[in-house]
Amino acid sequence: MKSLKVVTTRLMMMVLFLTALSTTFHSITGVEVKSLVSSIYEKVNENSERFYLSHPLTSLGAGFLSIPKALTTVAEKEVAPTKAAAATKTPALEDAFDWSKYPIKKVVATGYTAGYESTGKDANHPEYGITYSGVMVKRDLFSTVAADLDVFPIGTILFIPGYGYGVVADKGGAIKGNRVDLYYETVDDVYNHWGKKEIDVYVIEMGDGSLTETDLQLLNEDKAMQVFRQQYIKSEQN
Repeated sequence: MKSLKVVTTRLMMMVLFLTALSTTFHSITGVEVKSLVSSIYEKVNENSERFYLSHPLTSLGAGFLSIPKALTTVAEKEVAPTKAAAATKTPALEDAFDWSKYPIKKVVATGYTAGYESTGKDANHPEYGITYSGVMVKRDLFSTVAADLDVFPIGTILFIPGYGYGVVADKGGAIKGNRVDLYYETVDDVYNHWGKKEIDVYVIEMGDGSLTETDLQLLNEDKAMQVFRQQYIKSEQN
């Protein structure tokens, strides 16, 4: 009973408050609350889309909607230099190291293949592609080359600008004195990529007269050199 009385009292106070509020509003604006509510309702029904877009909350919402786009723009600006850096080509080996600290030897460099035109052996020969050192010919970041073994012993590592690293693995009857024969896989590669040149080569390390497949593999699979190896392989394929 007491609860009902409390609820009734609160309802009466609310009614009185709303009545007073309505009277005050009417006395100031001359517009009845009922008329204002009806007007707003009709406005919404008449053009709900336009009413919504003119609402202050809508403007705020539009601001929030523009944030992802703004963030995307900023992100693109931040990522752009990274992409540009990634797209920057790895410098050529000629430009990546200070070669001046190594001894220079002027040589006449020619190209050869494992084929009959260079070795007198065809693909059916049991020693086809096998160098004097015993390793198979290889065109890679560290390629097998032939030299006069009195000048460059087996295992000598040279850097030949425009060709890459050459590891002395072979000799030849016509390769005497300051001459180096660079291995290529095909005759076309010899003519297209090299030919015959007089060039300064850098002596990275003098050989001790021996070279194994493992030695050559370790050189080509050195992790620190893979960026150059991939660049080289790609350029050769092109």
